[in-house]
Amino acid sequence: MSGPDTPAAPGAPSAPGRRELTYAVLLCLAGAGLAFWAATRTWSVDLISRGSLPSARHGRSGVDLLPWLSALALVGLAGGGAVLATRGKVRRLLGGLLALLGAAVAAGGGYGLVAAFDGEVSRQWPALCLLGGVLAALGGGLTAARGQRWPAMGARYERRSGTGAPSGADGRPATERGTREAWDALDRGEDPTVS
Repeated sequence: MSGPDTPAAPGAPSAPGRRELTYAVLLCLAGAGLAFWAATRTWSVDLISRGSLPSARHGRSGVDLLPWLSALALVGLAGGGAVLATRGKVRRLLGGLLALLGAAVAAGGGYGLVAAFDGEVSRQWPALCLLGGVLAALGGGLTAARGQRWPAMGARYERRSGTGAPSGADGRPATERGTREAWDALDRGEDPTVS
């Protein structure tokens, strides 16, 4: 019976490591997702005069004004998910890359806050983009600093070596042998499911 004072089994991932991994992935995904969503909103609206007709309104999103912003946010989303699939030094390098991407997205949001765009300007979307970039950078920084100690995906997701499958006297893997024997029994008119 395990209680709160029972030590974890050797080689088992610690709860703080799992918690930090969860926080880092959520920060990266939430920050990049928020930045991408904010970049697709209308940041400025131009009024276009059409003579005697009423003026037309032409909205420009963050993607129109800063096309690279949404691309970096999408890369941040993919990288946030990739943190789960990596381990060790690769995970730490990925964390550093995510921190840089988050900083670049935050810089784009900051530029949107201070830039003098034409027409009516909405500052809330660049501010959310800035916030998303900061969150993604924090998640990437946490991954770069502590990611090497976090648990990796379970061994059941890793590729096994070719010699690991049990085989019979005929050299075929047991699963193939069982399938072949079942088909042979059907060919003979027997029901292989009846023992």
